[in-house]
Amino acid sequence: MTPQERYEQLVDELTGLDGVRPPEGGSGFGRGALRYRRKIFAMFVRGQLVVKLPQPRVDELVAGGHGERFDANKGTPMKEWFSLDPSSALPWPPLAREALDFARSSDKARSRELAAAHRGTDEFVGRPPLHG
Repeated sequence: MTPQERYEQLVDELTGLDGVRPPEGGSGFGRGALRYRRKIFAMFVRGQLVVKLPQPRVDELVAGGHGERFDANKGTPMKEWFSLDPSSALPWPPLAREALDFARSSDKARSRELAAAHRGTDEFVGRPPLHG
């Protein structure tokens, strides 16, 4: 099975899970990406699976020789993006599900932050809380 076919199989497997959207197509960054709500968590770039994971997990995968930090051709590898080496024996579905779980946890954390900020403004009758 080619890497492209593996990714298509992964898209079929994950699309339909709560909040997961298939690639939208078109042009530009993320055109072939799987998204949780609006957040990209996995994509197929230059023949490789690329996933967003916590930095310590990316560090672990890189140290284990499974791939490298993803660089979107800007010269700076991204701390939370991992590009899986095509020769790695790591299976794609568990890695993509790990990235989905990370996207879900990030979304929940953001929701908590927004709720806390909202509570803070309610407490001061529409005025933001004083800082400092």
